[in-house]
Amino acid sequence: MNTPETTAVIGAQPAAVSDLRTYVFLAIALLAAFATLYALFFAPQTVLHELAHDGRHLFGAPCH
Repeated sequence: MNTPETTAVIGAQPAAVSDLRTYVFLAIALLAAFATLYALFFAPQTVLHELAHDGRHLFGAPCH
């Protein structure tokens, strides 16, 4: 028989606000990192190319 002493109650716990903020921060940081890499590798502007020229070589990306 199921009595209150032997029955475990498992309930869904809502996510803490601090956990949500952490995930939002990580998502924004990841998007910023991808945007930076996209700008470094695929931007057609000559000025950006000259500013990031050494950085492209450090990443191992060919630029010429």
